[in-house]
Amino acid sequence: MDDKKITRIAAVGDIHVKETDHGKWADYFREVSAHADVLLICGDLTDTGDEDEAKILSEELRSCTIPVICVLGNHDYEKGRQKLIRQAIQNSNVHILDGEALVIGDVGFAGVKGFGGGFDRYLLTMFGEDANKAFVQEAVDEALHLERALNKLDADPQVTKKIAVLHYAPIKATVVGEPEEIFPFLGSSRLAEPLIRNNVVAAFHGHAHAGTLEGVLNNEIRIFNVAKPILVKAGYACPYYLFEV
Repeated sequence: MDDKKITRIAAVGDIHVKETDHGKWADYFREVSAHADVLLICGDLTDTGDEDEAKILSEELRSCTIPVICVLGNHDYEKGRQKLIRQAIQNSNVHILDGEALVIGDVGFAGVKGFGGGFDRYLLTMFGEDANKAFVQEAVDEALHLERALNKLDADPQVTKKIAVLHYAPIKATVVGEPEEIFPFLGSSRLAEPLIRNNVVAAFHGHAHAGTLEGVLNNEIRIFNVAKPILVKAGYACPYYLFEV
């Protein structure tokens, strides 16, 4: 008899909630709650980075009866109100991770926004003007935050599986479909290194609306781009990806 517990993870990104969305999302969150044990929202919770949009999302999330784990995205930083957005949304059931970790059952979740910088042999390096160095440093810092969050999960004896929640992509495969010219702004291979070192089972991200749903890192770590437009295009009537671990 197999006593391993299965956790059903629903994941979506880039929901871009607007001030006019009151009542739009309640049925969606009820549907997710009926089929999953935890919901991941992979950034761009709001459309323009306004706290009033975040308040609408918070109201809609009252229909969600399962734990919700989020990271912020670039849209949530647009007006510099990311702290207010986090305060508006986060409560006992909704957790916004920014270099932090959370354990649900035997699954540990680590989350960061991430950043750009490019992939593989086209990864930007810390060379040249200060502005370029600052761009690369942001990517390095986000990777370090992810590493620390994943390391925290090692201290919890009940954690048997690790999941990463991101906004920016850790591999090129899941941004393919976007113009190659903007790949450096869609993610960074620096985010992949902590995933490999910490034996992550899967990572979920968004941001690249015209990217690819699924890729593989290191021949074993499954990477999912769950940006809502991708799920809609793939034919998901209720746009969330369900992953069992």
